[in-house]
Amino acid sequence: YENNLDDIPGIFSLMDPIEGAIESFRILSEKFDVYILTTAPWNNPSAWSDKLLWVKKYLGESAYKRLIITHHKNLNKGHYLVDDRDRNGAYAFEGTLIRFDSTRFPDWKVVTSYLLDSL
Repeated sequence: YENNLDDIPGIFSLMDPIEGAIESFRILSEKFDVYILTTAPWNNPSAWSDKLLWVKKYLGESAYKRLIITHHKNLNKGHYLVDDRDRNGAYAFEGTLIRFDSTRFPDWKVVTSYLLDSL
């Protein structure tokens, strides 16, 4: 799996949440209709179920049936998309793309404040 860590079976169930992500999800879920959009590597079938297990473990019932696994994020409708890259259709999302881990949105605290201020 050298140079292709995304294809390691089980890898996506082992990842720790980014600092502030869980708290931000809970706060934003109270104010917005939040869904989790993610892409899973095509050549790693366990990634699909691993991502579901991860969401259940860390987000629990507040994320019940709110996981969308897609390679075309632009097909989803919404006002905002928070993503760390502009691939997999994020660049063509019809709402506002918030580039996580960018100069403007370096962490979840800044993203959450921005979204709450938009209300």
